[in-house]
Amino acid sequence: MKVSQLMCPAVITCRPEDSLDSAACKLWNHDIGCLPVVDDDHRPVGMLTDRDICMAAYTQGRLLKDIRVDSVMSKVVFSAPPTDRIEDVEVVMRVRKVHRVPIVDDENRIIGVVSTNDLAREAALELRRKHPDVSEDEFVSTLACICEPRHRASPFPAAAE
Repeated sequence: MKVSQLMCPAVITCRPEDSLDSAACKLWNHDIGCLPVVDDDHRPVGMLTDRDICMAAYTQGRLLKDIRVDSVMSKVVFSAPPTDRIEDVEVVMRVRKVHRVPIVDDENRIIGVVSTNDLAREAALELRRKHPDVSEDEFVSTLACICEPRHRASPFPAAAE
């Protein structure tokens, strides 16, 4: 199966200069956990997750309206073309420990997103197929790799008691 067959083509995005309260509103209103951050040409320049917003609120002690997206977004984007196989995207997810991969066209413009949720739904649909495009074994392996702790030192303060 090609990525284009599984990706979600309705991509909600934000801009680097947007505030976190604007981004959080989009996440809430669209029931999603991540926003690709795009430039003027709709090319991905970062990824922003609900967790990024929560950690910014916790560590900075400022209002979300006063924090810009580009100050907390992940600035490295691991994308894939729509012609890749689903297995190729799963490899990106495993190796890079990401839950979502933006899908880009030949000009690096975002045209979709593939998430672990998409993989899970497809694996569930294919449980009875002899040769599934997304096997439950591969999905579980992908999810296990993504969920493996990164073991990085953190500058976050200790939680208040």
